[in-house]
Amino acid sequence: MVFDSGLGGLTVLREIVRARPDVAIRYVADDTFFPYGGRDETILVERVLSVFEDQLARHRFDLVVIACNTASTVALPRLRARFSVPFVGTVPAIKPACQTSESRQVSVLGTEATVQREYTRTLIRDYGQGCTVTLVGSPRLAVLAEAELNGDRPQDAEIAAEIAPCFVESDAGRTDTIVLACTHYPLLLDRFAALAPWPVNWLDPAPAIARRVSDLLGPSRADASPMRPSFEFTSGRTPSPTLQTALVALGFAEQASV
Repeated sequence: MVFDSGLGGLTVLREIVRARPDVAIRYVADDTFFPYGGRDETILVERVLSVFEDQLARHRFDLVVIACNTASTVALPRLRARFSVPFVGTVPAIKPACQTSESRQVSVLGTEATVQREYTRTLIRDYGQGCTVTLVGSPRLAVLAEAELNGDRPQDAEIAAEIAPCFVESDAGRTDTIVLACTHYPLLLDRFAALAPWPVNWLDPAPAIARRVSDLLGPSRADASPMRPSFEFTSGRTPSPTLQTALVALGFAEQASV
């Protein structure tokens, strides 16, 4: 199972499917409660737990991927304590960003909730390696990414305003690496690159998550036929024709099943 508040986790699902086409995957989007970024932490944790109570009562999963930085940073310990199924979380890729930055100027672009978490600040303290790390909490990018995927193209100015604080220039140098600390953001990666004031390395955690999932699942079956992921929305909706087209463009099946 791959879980997200909305459609951002599709960026993680895409990489997992590429790595393990032999695995049957159910994608669950809690679109009823989207977006997670501005939610009260206590309410959000209880919401995530309730979704998993329902899912794990109805389905048997070998592994669950929380393809959402906000949900991972606030709910993962509670999920692991309550349920026996293995969980793989999504956390800001601060360690690899600081390992590879040449200018030592790194920005972390996430939801307001993710960048405010003590978990994120602990990652910087533990793995910052002397880099200057700028935390940028975007209140709108996740919503804009969902709009883009649903065919409602946001204006360039809207996106440019959200990413502008990531680009820091000083006597010490300028930002050369930006961590995408929300799985929705790679949906807008082409537009980020086009609107950036200078080229940077945009760090998407999805490939690393897919490698971790593949390792945990063990060797793939060479004789297995490719499996199509299924999709479920907590609102009960089915994908619109525009979203169906977007799913196909992302490499998924045309039909979403419940």
